[in-house]
Amino acid sequence: MAAVLSLVAWPIGPTFAQAAVPLVPVERETAIDPFADFIAEAAQRFNIPAPWIRAVMRVESGGNVRSVSAKGAMGLMQIMPETWSRLHERYALGGDPYDPRANILAGTAYLREMFDRYGSPGFLAAYNTGPGRYDDYRASGRALPVETRSYLAALLPMIGDGAVGGSLIAKSTARSWSTAPLFVVRSEDASVGKPIAVTLFVGPWRAALPVAPNAPSSGPER
Repeated sequence: MAAVLSLVAWPIGPTFAQAAVPLVPVERETAIDPFADFIAEAAQRFNIPAPWIRAVMRVESGGNVRSVSAKGAMGLMQIMPETWSRLHERYALGGDPYDPRANILAGTAYLREMFDRYGSPGFLAAYNTGPGRYDDYRASGRALPVETRSYLAALLPMIGDGAVGGSLIAKSTARSWSTAPLFVVRSEDASVGKPIAVTLFVGPWRAALPVAPNAPSSGPER
């Protein structure tokens, strides 16, 4: 009986900070997480670590299949209509942007596009604010919007350490990068809180992720 109670009390579901062996048997994973198979498929198809997909999905929608943002982003991965239109045609994902499998595949394909284009953590910022706007912020040197900085602050602890295959995202100690105006709160934003120190390299490990087959070209804003 003690052994049974111990098993029941054991935590279920993987953590985002550690891409380690699941805490539950593989055969039970789908029953606990209805999206597990779709995430695994997307991770393999686009060569993006599954913990990254889970983390983005958690922050974007909280696992709400029917989630719609004020700007019109749809589903688990919060895909904008123009981006969905392009990706669902390219990958034959069907016509329902709220279908969990299709939405996860589309979102992961888009993550891959952004990673190939910007490296990390830029791919997350571009996923959130759109590549065109992200390019504008990079060119001007202005700080990213508060929403995007908060988005990075929520995601980076989930995926920054322990990604599959070692540290695909490595911390930098370079002061010039940790204080780069693109990712820190400016003085006029002081009321928001302490500066967000995103101390990560921008691109050295683009090659750390295998190139996705038939990698899509960049398209409309998110």
